[in-house]
Amino acid sequence: MIRNMIQLRVNVTTFIVFVCDVYICAQGLICAETPFNHDVHNERVIGGYDAVPNQWKWQVSLQFDSYSDGLFYHICGGTIIDSFHILTAAHCILSMDAHLYRAVVGEHNLYEYDGSEEFLPVERIVVHPGWNGDLAKGNDIAILRLASPVYDNGYVAIANLPYPDQTLPHGFTCYITGWGLMDFGGSIPAILQESPINVVEHSVCSQPEWWGSIALKTMVCAGGDGIISGCQGDSGGPLNCFTDGAWRVHGVVSYGPSGRCNQVKKPTVFTRVSSFQDWMYSCFILTPNNTLTSF
Repeated sequence: MIRNMIQLRVNVTTFIVFVCDVYICAQGLICAETPFNHDVHNERVIGGYDAVPNQWKWQVSLQFDSYSDGLFYHICGGTIIDSFHILTAAHCILSMDAHLYRAVVGEHNLYEYDGSEEFLPVERIVVHPGWNGDLAKGNDIAILRLASPVYDNGYVAIANLPYPDQTLPHGFTCYITGWGLMDFGGSIPAILQESPINVVEHSVCSQPEWWGSIALKTMVCAGGDGIISGCQGDSGGPLNCFTDGAWRVHGVVSYGPSGRCNQVKKPTVFTRVSSFQDWMYSCFILTPNNTLTSF
């Protein structure tokens, strides 16, 4: 997360970053839990801060072993969508070798062992077939199949998803969560951060002085006030919105401006989850309780 009043107009960038974090793996089963009660407001709330441990129980730290030496680094966020599957951004996939990734669930402090973590190897990577590496073309979404299931240790939960093609009104307050930079050129926070962030509807976000034509209807824009935004390290993480009586993951962090992340009229852009339900159906069998089962 990042807070700053400085405006700077530059090019688009993804929000990937590397930070070292090395542990062992755990395995087991998971049961979805009712989302926690979080104070929900639709007015503008400024600031990012440490999340309460394990409140956003579906949050994932996606980690990468870039040198195949057993040392894993945080590169992106992700979301638990069932006991075997993680949702993230396609641009977070630096290699199609699944063995170079692991998903850390139940994480809070990247630099300490909290006792709530599970370290799960990735077995298979499914990138949206429409992804071609160009953020402006969209389809920045991927699903990771885990080699072993997430275990319900009380610190993790399956995310609720929005309804197909569901959109959010302008100004609706959601929460962005992740271990992204808190300052331009700064360091990765140890503790998971959360920030309230307001949705910018497509008719505004697609205006020339905002993101213009690269803001597609299959995306969600949020922020753009020069104060709150995602930043390097937040890519692939969730946009959490309280809708229809539950917290639901409406977006996957995709891109923002290069240089300073929190630029006026350059909101953080998310892949809209509700636009990709058909693709998710084509990959998995979606059951009524919003969990996915591989066919």
